[in-house]
Amino acid sequence: MKFTRKQAIGENLLYVMVWAAIILVPVLNSQMMSEMHINLENVLIAWRQIAPYLIIFVIHNTFLAPRYMLRHKYGKYLLSDLVLIIGVFWLVQIYEKHLADNLIEQTCINVSEAYRQASFSNLEIYWNIVLGFFMTGANTGIKLIYQSMRDEQQMEALKRQNLQAEMDYLKYQINPHFFMNTLNNIHALIDIDAESAKSAVIELSKMMRYVLYESGHELISLNRDIQFLKNYIELMRIRYTDDVDIRVEYPRDLPEQVQIPPLLLIVFVENAFKHGISYNHPSFIRIHVEYADGKVYATIHNSRHAAPERRHSVGIGLENVRKRLALIYGDKGYALDIRETDDAYTVKLEIPTLHA
Repeated sequence: MKFTRKQAIGENLLYVMVWAAIILVPVLNSQMMSEMHINLENVLIAWRQIAPYLIIFVIHNTFLAPRYMLRHKYGKYLLSDLVLIIGVFWLVQIYEKHLADNLIEQTCINVSEAYRQASFSNLEIYWNIVLGFFMTGANTGIKLIYQSMRDEQQMEALKRQNLQAEMDYLKYQINPHFFMNTLNNIHALIDIDAESAKSAVIELSKMMRYVLYESGHELISLNRDIQFLKNYIELMRIRYTDDVDIRVEYPRDLPEQVQIPPLLLIVFVENAFKHGISYNHPSFIRIHVEYADGKVYATIHNSRHAAPERRHSVGIGLENVRKRLALIYGDKGYALDIRETDDAYTVKLEIPTLHA
């Protein structure tokens, strides 16, 4: 993954910067800088003292920590870390003794001078081991921090994927539910008015084009979504003719940048036609959509008629759109208010526009 590679580069860059600073400290030592020329012998002695720690760090960072610590093999990690640190400083001590003995045999310098030239460290071995543990502990801490960041980002990426999959599932549940209702309407028209049924099929084909080729996007322009609503309403007008008072208000000449998730508004409009119309009583549907200050406001107001044998049901589509709204905008990112009285239903939806 891209973010994992970036974090790996960032972690390695941090190590390079820290060790570059440590290596440059002897060169930039204030006592050395006060001299006309840097004492190269003192710099080499300091680098020689740093060398065992660098060796321990490289082995620990590239092998021990990734293989044992990050895989939660804590026992093996502690044992191998201890063996590494003691082993390196034990070898250093053997090398120092051997080199110091050779210097004494080959030259006339005293023992203290020979030790100063040969020594990797002026500290006792147990202090070197303590410092080695401190260094590997710091290295482990940094690795755990970066590992935690990687895990968190991977979890966020997984959550986003699951969220998108769930939203797609809910959206595609709406599609067959919507077409099932629409095809039922066309089926009813065939026996009543064949010509109207043909017109209905044309309107349905326009709507299918939208659903198949455009609604698959994460966002769609409000203009296109409103056009989809208009096609659906025209389809309904064919069926109900003048029996239902249908009024629609919507903004014109909206910029294409005004975008919303697809197939949100149609659910409420479809619900109004499905549950708000009676063949025996005057019925009405009022649809009002507007855009202002980065938000889309939709109001669907329709008549309500008593159903003696069944209660009004929100249906699959409306229940799914509630879940989609919560997934897309969170608990407080949108406002949905559904009210009912004895003779009317009113749905008010407020959603912010989004950017692709």
